[in-house]
Amino acid sequence: MSSEIEIGKGKRGRRGYSLDDIAVIPARRTRDPEDVSLDWQIDAYQFGLPFIGAPMDSAMSPETVIALGKHGGLGVLDLEGLWTRYDDPAPLLAEIAQLPAEMATARMQELYSAPIQAELITARLEQIREAGVTVAGALTPQRTQQFYKTVVDAGVDIFVIRGTTVSAEHVSSHAEPLNLKQFIYELDVPVIVGGAATYTAALHLMRTGAAGVLVGFGGGAAATTRRTLGLHAPMATALADVHAARRDYMDESGGRYVHVIADGGLGTSGDIVKAFGVGADAVMLGTALARSTEAPGRGMHWGAEAHHPELPRGHRVELGTVGSLEQVLFGPGRTAIGELNLAGALRRALATTGYVDLKEFQRVDVTVSPYQPGSVV
Repeated sequence: MSSEIEIGKGKRGRRGYSLDDIAVIPARRTRDPEDVSLDWQIDAYQFGLPFIGAPMDSAMSPETVIALGKHGGLGVLDLEGLWTRYDDPAPLLAEIAQLPAEMATARMQELYSAPIQAELITARLEQIREAGVTVAGALTPQRTQQFYKTVVDAGVDIFVIRGTTVSAEHVSSHAEPLNLKQFIYELDVPVIVGGAATYTAALHLMRTGAAGVLVGFGGGAAATTRRTLGLHAPMATALADVHAARRDYMDESGGRYVHVIADGGLGTSGDIVKAFGVGADAVMLGTALARSTEAPGRGMHWGAEAHHPELPRGHRVELGTVGSLEQVLFGPGRTAIGELNLAGALRRALATTGYVDLKEFQRVDVTVSPYQPGSVV
C-alpha cells in the first residue's frame, strides 16, 4: 500500500511521521527493570549508556564531556565552537546566556567569527583524554580537511563529522569536496557522520565505511531549518528508513554493522524511547542535556546554525535548568514531563514492553497515534 498522497496534479509526496505521531505498545511479557541492559558499543568502545552529548556549546564543554563520560555516556566536543576559538570562553558563554533575544544572533555571529586555533583543539582534547574517558570531537564537512590532522594527532578516539545534511556525493564547481570514502578509509579511528534522513542517503554514507550514521538534521529545539530552508525530516520515518538501509547494507557487505544514531528532536525521555523503538542504536542529545545545571549554556541552548555568518537557521532558546547532569540521567525525577531520569525511563520502557536490551527493543510494536497537546492519555 503506497504511503504517497497527492499534493496536487503535478506532485505527490510521501507521508512521514514524527516521534509525536507514534507510540510503542506493551507486549504480553514484561521484565524486571533490573534485568534490562542499556549497554552500547561502537567499534572497540563500550558505554553503559546509549546517550551521546551533542557537539553544541550550550550543552557540551570539556568538563561536561568528561562528566558524561564518567556517567557512562559519550560526550562530543564541538571543535569549531568557542572552546577552540578562545582561551577562556566562560565569560562569553555567560554573556550569550544573558543577551536580550533581539541581540542574540548578531552578537553570537561576532563571537563565533574569531578564528579556530589548532592549539586549542589539541589542548581541549588532551584535557578530555587525561580524565580517562573516551575522546570524541566534531567538525563540519567544510572544516574537516583543514583540521582533521590536528584532531587525530591529539588522540581522538571517535571522529564525528556533523552537518545539517551530509551526503556521500557532494558536488561543487568552486572547491574540492571532502571525499568521505577515501577520508574514512585513510583514517585510523571510527567515524560517525551525518545528518541523513532518507534510505538512499544513509545507504551511501554506510558505503563510505562510517561506523555510525546520524539521522536527522540536529539542532532540535534550537533549529529553524524548516522555516529558513524548507527542510524537515520527520524523525520516526527517517529512523525507520535508515534502519532498513542498515539491514540491507549488512546483507550487501557481508554483515558489517553500522550504528544508527538519532540526532535532533529528542527533548524528553518519551522521545528517546520511541527513537530506539523505530531503529536507533544510540541517541545524540542536545536539549535534554542542556537543561542540566552544569551545562555551559546556563539554561539557554543554541547550535551552530544559530550563528551562521550568512544565513542563521537556528536561534538561542531558553530551556531553564531542571537538575544536575546526574539527575537528568539517573534521577530521581521530580516532575512527570520526561526531563529527568532519562536512563530510568528508557530502562522501564524496555521492561514494560518485555525487552532486555536495545537491539531487541528495535523489534517492539508501534502504533500511529498522533499526540494531541492537552489530551488525557
